[in-house]
Amino acid sequence: MPQSTTPSTAAALPARALLLDMDGTLVNSDAVVERCWRGWATRHGLDADAVMKVVHGRQGYATMAVLLPDRPMEQNLAENRELLAQETADVDGVLPIAGAPAFMAAIQTLPHALVTSADDALARVRMQAAGLPLPEIMVTAERVSASKPDPEGFLKGAAELGFGPEDCVVFEDSEVGIAAGRAAGMRVVGVGPRAAAHGPTAHVDSLEQVRVEATADGGLVLHIG
Repeated sequence: MPQSTTPSTAAALPARALLLDMDGTLVNSDAVVERCWRGWATRHGLDADAVMKVVHGRQGYATMAVLLPDRPMEQNLAENRELLAQETADVDGVLPIAGAPAFMAAIQTLPHALVTSADDALARVRMQAAGLPLPEIMVTAERVSASKPDPEGFLKGAAELGFGPEDCVVFEDSEVGIAAGRAAGMRVVGVGPRAAAHGPTAHVDSLEQVRVEATADGGLVLHIG
């Protein structure tokens, strides 16, 4: 029988390490993303609602390549640098996802890494604005050669933590992020309204529905629901 892609709403997932997306998963930055990308869409004569369906989870240059497929990549990369500077300077409305502070406190001594399509500067600014601690290991945009849905970032995060894909659970909110986690051979907890339709292993409305239990052997169990 084919494997079901319907996410579980109640589950217990054992793991050795956690790989965490940032925007939409730990940090609610939708207000900034909307402002910056709707402005970009207007400047390029594109439908802003259509742009917002593509932008989540990808690095900016990759979003631009999807929306303007005939444009040289050098131009996408240059314009992405400008957009990143704009986003980094704008923290109005940046908040923690519900449950994120308690979740980060619960995993403080457990193996975890941030794997985000933001660059290092943007990741630091948004995590600080949301009042969340920075993980010791951060796989940001500068550290990968390909944007999500490529699994490179998650595989790099797992390797730096010293674990195989089968030992890791990814937390993601976007279609491309969930696809990246699955392509890396990892289980995925989908967070928030964008995630449920894209085949995560389990789904929660917010991190308030996740309880972390440390185990005697140094691992952990995620209680979902």
